[in-house]
Amino acid sequence: MSSREDSGRYRGRRRAPTPPRSRYAAVVTTAFVGAGIVALGAAHSMHETKADPAAFSANAAGQRAQQADRANRANAERDVTLAQTNFSDVWLAPLQNYTISTPFSVDATNLHPGVDLTAVGGTPYYATHAGTVKLARAYGGYGYAVLLDLGDGTTVLYGHASKLYVSEGQQVLAGEVLGLVGDSGYAFGDGLYLEVRVHGKAVDPKAFLLQRGLDITKSTQASDS
Repeated sequence: MSSREDSGRYRGRRRAPTPPRSRYAAVVTTAFVGAGIVALGAAHSMHETKADPAAFSANAAGQRAQQADRANRANAERDVTLAQTNFSDVWLAPLQNYTISTPFSVDATNLHPGVDLTAVGGTPYYATHAGTVKLARAYGGYGYAVLLDLGDGTTVLYGHASKLYVSEGQQVLAGEVLGLVGDSGYAFGDGLYLEVRVHGKAVDPKAFLLQRGLDITKSTQASDS
């Protein structure tokens, strides 16, 4: 056989070359198939992975701790703002909707070194002035009582409460709730006992407060005014 014939026969049997576009399509197809296999593997792995309850609880606890910390900081900033406010000259009525049932008296026949303000049991009563709580507990005939030290030699005692909302050593502002009206101790009915002492000596609360711009007789039966 001649070399020409061999050359022609070889050309007849040689595989035709793959067109460039076909090779590109094959590569792209292979890439998509490979990506699909990887995605299926990742999905299978995700389904096989289970959530850790302990880690979830720890994360939730951490978030609650952060929220509590933010709240505490906000309260601290509010307390600083209040402390910087000048309340030294503020005097407020200790109750609303009351009547003066027993006046102040320190004579030989009648020793009553305060005033009784009759009110509905459970009514909140308030600090007449800013001060430090020196006593907040059951106190003999005064029943559940709060004693405020105003820092200038003056103390104010609130007695016969049914419940107290402050504790000893606490700083309070004028108008802050100290407790609820009651009949604890030596009381003949629901009311608030109010006693003012200056350097240990009892003074008439009505006259004392009037000198400071607070007429407690005008605060009686406030709902009828």
